[in-house]
Amino acid sequence: MSPSKPFFDFDTGELDTVQLIQEALPLTRLIGAIVLVALIPILFRVIFQGLLGLTIGLGFLYILVSQFILAVGTGLVLIYVIVRANQIIDE
Repeated sequence: MSPSKPFFDFDTGELDTVQLIQEALPLTRLIGAIVLVALIPILFRVIFQGLLGLTIGLGFLYILVSQFILAVGTGLVLIYVIVRANQIIDE
């Protein structure tokens, strides 16, 4: 007997959309949370640049922080995908 493929219905061989959606929702929430956290320094830059005449160095620092958050978040998403894929294969 061949091993079952993840995201495919064993009986019909068709794509199991319910399982796909169940796996996509936590991943979407994780990505959304990372994007929201990364938007905070960008919003500070926009607000402070308009109100206080933000210097170029401080504006660059806010952009650098948001890029760092996105880079770390990308790593977290990749780790989540790899760990979850291993869990699905073991089931």
